[in-house]
Amino acid sequence: MMHSHVDRFVQLNRALGKKFAAQETSLRSFADFAADRSASHVTTTLILEWAGGASTPGAVQIRVDQARALAVFLHAEDAHHEIPPLNLLGRSRRRRPAPYIMAQDQISRIMREALLVPGLTPISPLTYHNLIGLLASTGLRISEALSLRCDDLTEDGLMIRKGKFGKSRLVPIHASTRAALERYLEARNGVGNAGDDLFVLGHGRAPTATRVHVVFVRIVRKLGYRTPTGPGPRLHDLRHTFAMRSLEACGNDLQSVLRHMKALSTYLGHVDIASTYWYLEATPVLLKMIASTAEETWIGGAA
Repeated sequence: MMHSHVDRFVQLNRALGKKFAAQETSLRSFADFAADRSASHVTTTLILEWAGGASTPGAVQIRVDQARALAVFLHAEDAHHEIPPLNLLGRSRRRRPAPYIMAQDQISRIMREALLVPGLTPISPLTYHNLIGLLASTGLRISEALSLRCDDLTEDGLMIRKGKFGKSRLVPIHASTRAALERYLEARNGVGNAGDDLFVLGHGRAPTATRVHVVFVRIVRKLGYRTPTGPGPRLHDLRHTFAMRSLEACGNDLQSVLRHMKALSTYLGHVDIASTYWYLEATPVLLKMIASTAEETWIGGAA
């Protein structure tokens, strides 16, 4: 019974454009757990018992949130399904990791070091070099960059067909970025078994996101930007760096920043602009400017 409930819930979320892969795996585990206990309805106790088997407090919270979403869906059809209260385990204390903003010379050194990455064929280091450069110059997600096909490079920019939540968008690119991609494509033409992927390794297919993360971490550790156990640049910080440098380029004009936010939200492929506003919180230069502007406005009004 619970398995069929999960099937319908997964189908609904897929129909809404969500990938829902991790959630599906987790909820199918919950359905197995419920079946082992002959439970036909969701209850708070059942959710807590299942979630308690997770390895970390954060994973427990994720399980509770996922099962609660299923319970809300089922309760609309059958009130016997119990919806756990919000913040059942207390308010979540998980915070979004602070971004590591890289300087231009750091990104340049990382790109040069990528050319030294060993590979079975000459295309591998060129792929990592150009992939990192594209992430830094456009703020694309790694999943979006790896999903690119050769014909996605158009006269108007890059066509992102597999963005988050299935959203597509056209990303304009600088002339220097286009020139770099065209040089890379010339080298890529030498890979005899290459498929349609824009970025390929020697086997003719795109590297996995995990592989790119591993290569990036090895590079930044080699350059001394990150210790074996301490914090440092992550691959996703290339996206953060692009967004923050873009906003900082607006200078001290608050209205310019606010106008730019909407364009940046569309460019980055955010579902809503609230996700883009996080960059204001994470950018001390902008926060100081906004605070100063607000203070001057308040003092002027009080006067």
